Amino acid sequence: MGTEGADTEEREPEPTGVADAAPNPDEPAEDLEGPRRRARREREERRAAAARARAIEQARREAKRRVLAGPTESTTGLDRRTARALKVLMWAAVISIVAVVVGLLLYFTPVMSARAVLVNGLGELTEQEVIEVAAIPPGAPLLQIDTDEVAERVAKIRRVASVRVQREYPSSVRITVVERVPVVVKDYPDGPHLFDRDGVDFATAPPPPGLPYLDTDHPGPSDPATQAALQVMTALRPEVVEQVSRIAAPSVASITLTLNDGRVVVWGTNDRTEEKAMKLAALLTQPGQTYDVSSPDLPTVK
Repeated sequence: MGTEGADTEEREPEPTGVADAAPNPDEPAEDLEGPRRRARREREERRAAAARARAIEQARREAKRRVLAGPTESTTGLDRRTARALKVLMWAAVISIVAVVVGLLLYFTPVMSARAVLVNGLGELTEQEVIEVAAIPPGAPLLQIDTDEVAERVAKIRRVASVRVQREYPSSVRITVVERVPVVVKDYPDGPHLFDRDGVDFATAPPPPGLPYLDTDHPGPSDPATQAALQVMTALRPEVVEQVSRIAAPSVASITLTLNDGRVVVWGTNDRTEEKAMKLAALLTQPGQTYDVSSPDLPTVK
């Protein structure tokens, strides 16, 4: 038994085909690729190299084309816009200079001067009166004429209610006046004075036919009694105004009218003036001597 155990040799198993195919870590990885895989990899590498070569060649050609073609379209467009802007600025500067030169010529030379003064809206005033007060120097350049100052001078004429002064190129100045219209007249030692609807005493002259006389203590624009009387006169219907010969206003609360035929109208205060004027126009168609519209809700005739 012991001898047989000693004569027995230990044998290692024989290598099989599978074991022989195991990778060796000392051998390169390429040995693991098969022929087909290696061929495919080499084709892909060649394609990538060819693509890189084409990209480099395309970039070189593009750079050469840009050098030969000169500025790009965007640069050319920018240059055109810049040139256009400079041209606009240049023309604006030229126009401004021309305008300044023309203005100086018109202001300091008689190219456009006042050769005529035209006056419109005259009634009682004469054209010569207005031109003398306007005092526009003959031949003065139109641009040197201060139309506001001319209007202020003309407005100082008592008969003028409003005035407008305009330059009319090339050589005229037009003055348009609105004269005051007399509404009532009041006697004074120096003669009859005419008053307009605002209570302005604007003329001492014979009154137009049929103009009513005003009877107040202190006639004028700031007198309340005068203002009340004039408010009544301007509210009356035209056919009634023609019949009034005198209006008395000793106070704001006691206004009376005297008609041409002697009839009397008791007006009272100037409240509800429009309503009273309408009632009076109807009331005067009735016979009577005294017409009381001081209470327009209950007008009476006596």
